[in-house]
Amino acid sequence: MMSDQNIFRNRYIFVVDLILIPFSVLLSFMLRLEARQTFEDYGFTLLVMIGISLLVKPVVYRRFGLYRRFWVYASVRELFTIIQAVTTASLIVGSLMFLLYYLGAFVFFARSTPAIDWLVSLALVGGVRFLPRFLSEELFTRRKTAAEGQVIVVGAGDAGALVVRELHKNPQLKTSPAAFLDDDPQKQGMHIHGVPVIGTLDDLAEKIDELPISEVIIAIPSAPGRVVRQVADVCRKKRVPFRTMPGIYELIGGTVSVNRLREVDITDLLRREPTNIDLHRVSALLKDRRVMVTGAGGSIASELCRQIARWSPSMIVLAGHGENSIYEIMVELEGSFPDLEKYPVIVDVRDRERLEQVVEHYQPQVVFHAAAHKHVSLMERNVEEAVTNNILGTRNVVELAALHGVERLVMISTDKAVYPTSVMGATKRIAEMVVLDTARKHQLPYSVVRFGNVLGSRGSVVPLFKRQIAAGGPVTVRDKNVERFFMTIPEAVHLVLQAFTMGEGGEVFLLNMGEPVRILDLAKDLIRLSGLEPGQDIEIVYTGLRPGEKISEVLWDEGVEQLPTAHPEITKLGDTETLQGERLDEVVSHLAAYAASGEVESLVSLLDEVIPGAKIRETPPPDITAVI
Repeated sequence: MMSDQNIFRNRYIFVVDLILIPFSVLLSFMLRLEARQTFEDYGFTLLVMIGISLLVKPVVYRRFGLYRRFWVYASVRELFTIIQAVTTASLIVGSLMFLLYYLGAFVFFARSTPAIDWLVSLALVGGVRFLPRFLSEELFTRRKTAAEGQVIVVGAGDAGALVVRELHKNPQLKTSPAAFLDDDPQKQGMHIHGVPVIGTLDDLAEKIDELPISEVIIAIPSAPGRVVRQVADVCRKKRVPFRTMPGIYELIGGTVSVNRLREVDITDLLRREPTNIDLHRVSALLKDRRVMVTGAGGSIASELCRQIARWSPSMIVLAGHGENSIYEIMVELEGSFPDLEKYPVIVDVRDRERLEQVVEHYQPQVVFHAAAHKHVSLMERNVEEAVTNNILGTRNVVELAALHGVERLVMISTDKAVYPTSVMGATKRIAEMVVLDTARKHQLPYSVVRFGNVLGSRGSVVPLFKRQIAAGGPVTVRDKNVERFFMTIPEAVHLVLQAFTMGEGGEVFLLNMGEPVRILDLAKDLIRLSGLEPGQDIEIVYTGLRPGEKISEVLWDEGVEQLPTAHPEITKLGDTETLQGERLDEVVSHLAAYAASGEVESLVSLLDEVIPGAKIRETPPPDITAVI
C-alpha cells in the first residue's frame, strides 16, 4: 500500500503545474478584461504568454527545488521558497512579455496582467503543494480508532505544539492529544493545532479524573525539577504513565519530537532553570580551532566532545586510555557530525613521550583536560596510581601544552579537592595547583573548573541504585545524613564551556551547584520512579561511610573570597594558593618518587602537610569491601 507521504509524488505535481500554468495566465487576463475582449483582441497575446510561461515557470520551479520535497512536511520555510520561485518566474515572464510588446510582436497588451498572474500563480502553486500536508494532518489522522489512548500535554509552548503535531501526523502511535495544561494565563482557553488549553499545572489531578487519560507528557524542556516532580507525584498517585521531553541542555544541537520523549529520570527531578550562555564568545574560541579532549571516553568528557562538536572546530582529538570508550564516542560523533575531522588517540597521560608525539602531530589550540582517576575508595587502595595519573599526568598535559603553544586549557576538578579526606581529592588539589602555577609562569589563559557530583556519570551512585532496585533491593545508603552537590552532565558541560571563555590565566571557577541533595532522598526518588515504594517494596539499608568519604562536601576553602563573573551561575576564587613555583615542583617530585617506590605512608603524610585542611591520615585504611 502506498504510504501517506508518497500519495502526492512530485511528478504528479509537475503535471498539475503544466495544467495550472495556462489556467493562471487565462485567469489573469479574464480578471483584467472582459471575456469577449480576452479572446477577440488579446487572443494572440494570451497564447504568447501561455507559451512563455510553460517554458519558463517549470524550469524556475525546478531550480528552486519545488519538485524535490515531501510536501506533507511543508512549513513556513517552504512557503518562502514558493514565494521566491513564483516571484522569480513571474518577473522573467513579465520582462519577456514587455520586451516582445515593445518590439511589436503583438499589439494588445494589458500591462497589469503579469502582476495578476503572479498573485494567481502564488495561490495555485502554494495551494497544490500545501494540500498534501492538509490531507496528511486532517484526513489521514481520522484513521485512528475510538479505543486509542489520549494524553494530556503539560506545556503549551513550542515543544508542546511540536509534540501534538507529531502525534497528529503519526497514526501508528495510536495516541491522540486530549488537552494542554499551562500556567500562562494568556494561553487559557486557546487552541493549538486544534487542542485546547484547559487549565494550569495545579489542575492536573482533576483533569486526569475528568478525562479518559492514558498518559501525561511533560513538554517543557526548560522546566525546573520542581515542575517535573509535581507532575510525577500526581501521575504516580493516579497510576497514570508519564513521559518527559529531555532537558534543554540535553536537546542542545538536537530536535524536539516524539522520538525524544522518554521516561522521567532522576536528572529531571533535579534539573534547574536553564541559564544563558555567551554563544558568540564560545563560537569565537572553538570555531575552526583544533581541540583536544583528554579522557574523552569518560562521562563528562564525552559530553564535552558532543557539545564542542556543535561549534564546528576544525578538528577534535579524542585522547584516552580506554579503547572501548574512545571507540564508542568516536562512532557516536561520526553519526552526528560526519563532516567533522575526528581523531581517536589511545594514549596514557602518564606516558610523556607518547603524549608529546600526539601534541606535536595534531598541534591542538585548545585542550580540555578531563583524564583522571575519580573513584574515592579505589584510590584509597591504589594510592600510587592516583598520584601518577592525577598529578603527574596533569603535569605532562599542562607542561606540553605550554611548550607547544596551546592557546587555552581547562582542567576539570572536583569539590573533593577542598579539605580533602581522600587520596583522590588530594591528588586533584595538587593537579589544580600545577595548572594554576603553569598559567602564572607562562602568562597563559589556563584555568580550573571545580564542581560537585554529576548525575549518571559512570560509576556514580545513581547507576548503582538502579541496579540494586532492579535486583529487588536492598538499596544501600552510607548514612541518612550524607548529602552531595549534584548537577546533570549536560548542564555541567554547558557551564564548563562558558567558564572556558572567561579564563585569563590562573583562575579556579566554581559552578553554582545549587542546594546539596541528601543521598537518602535521591534513593527514595529513584525507587518511586521505578513504580515502587521505599520501605515497602524496596528496603533501604545504611552501611556507614567508606574510607575517604565525608558527610558533606564544600566547594571552596573557608575564608577564600568568591568573586562574581559575567555569568550568574559561575564564580571564581580569589588567589590564596601558597604552594607554587619551586616549592610545588619539589613536592611533585617527592610525590613521584614515593609513588615509584611504593612509599604510601610518606606519600599520604606529604599530601596532608602541603594541602590546606587535608585530613587524609585520619582516614581509616580501606578493607576489601570498601570499593563495592
